[in-house]
Amino acid sequence: MVDIKTLLIQISVILITSYAVGWLLSKIHQPQVMGEMVAGVMLGPSLLGWLAPNLSAALFPPESLTLLYSLSHVGLLLFMFMVGLELNTKKLHELGRVAIVISHTSIIVPFVLGALFAFHLYPRIANKSTPFLGFVLFMGVAMSVTAFPVLARILTERNLLGTRLGILTIACAAVGDLTAWCLLAAINAIVRSELSHFSLWQMLAGLALYLGVMLFVLRPIVRNLAARHSGTRVSDTAIAGILLCILASSLTTEWLGIHALFGAFFAGVMMPKEKVFVEDLKNKFHPLVVVLLIPLFFAFTGLRTSLGLISGTAMIVYCGLLFIVAVAGKFVASMIAARVMGIPWREAAAVGILMNTRGLIELVILNIGLEIEVLTRPLFSMMVLMAIGTTLMTTPLLSLIISKPIEVP
Repeated sequence: MVDIKTLLIQISVILITSYAVGWLLSKIHQPQVMGEMVAGVMLGPSLLGWLAPNLSAALFPPESLTLLYSLSHVGLLLFMFMVGLELNTKKLHELGRVAIVISHTSIIVPFVLGALFAFHLYPRIANKSTPFLGFVLFMGVAMSVTAFPVLARILTERNLLGTRLGILTIACAAVGDLTAWCLLAAINAIVRSELSHFSLWQMLAGLALYLGVMLFVLRPIVRNLAARHSGTRVSDTAIAGILLCILASSLTTEWLGIHALFGAFFAGVMMPKEKVFVEDLKNKFHPLVVVLLIPLFFAFTGLRTSLGLISGTAMIVYCGLLFIVAVAGKFVASMIAARVMGIPWREAAAVGILMNTRGLIELVILNIGLEIEVLTRPLFSMMVLMAIGTTLMTTPLLSLIISKPIEVP
């Protein structure tokens, strides 16, 4: 049984480290989430385990990680619900053909590049028990994602959320994330079907039934309740009902053999997008999820990440190529697509920089990849390093590009 004192000490150390590193990085205009991501890696074998192995073993004994894992994943379920809650693809239609071209380019090009790179990686670094198709498709999706929540935070901090640039990139990132999660659900079903008590066709039939219930039963009920209480605060009883919907949706997708996170995300997508309703839910969930539970997830990810595994010439070359493929797929492709659609070079470059932000969503996807054994530990560590590096690039590069106000639509 896990000692409660150990858990309380772990949480305290994680929060202190996360916010201390976040404060330091804020001095170079990085968002708080970057401090949490970096702190997670620092608390793992890459730094603390290397500098003070005895302290690391005492602070994070293996038997204590089960509870830390469970708490962090409850936080992830709620966080993915919040991501789905904030997704509003109607903005894409309002922005028209420009946003459609950029968003699809920012998905297709990195997906293709990631899949092609996977052909080279599979015989050299992949888990041989992983289906080849599953590995290739997973690498494509992992390269395609943009961190919608981190992107929104960066745009808000720089007063860009209401500008043409902000609206355009938020809409493109929202559609990109929705597409990436749908693809990942399919890939997860393919990979896990061999281990599941359901066949692939049974999983797909169950998924179709689940989607039908969510779209045609749950969605109208929730919308009617939201309309009845329009303009008023969400009651505690309604919050309890929403939590039960999240849990039921997550349990269903996990039982089908897909992943609990997909259920939480889709429950958020099904929620009404009325502004007062969304803002009230965010205000109720934010302190617990973002302030407390998500830093635990970063720490757990850091404990799984060992940069020492990226050793030797071949591994370093693979890591460098991974970074180049990631940047070329998102930054370069998005920038060129924006320029082709008539956006000036300065704004087009800013779009590319922002779409290259991967952050928390990438780490969530990588952890899923590790859990279903698509990723090996060395490749997982490389991908974590790429996610942190591409996200760290965003703010300084954006500061270089944007030296005067961006046009408001």
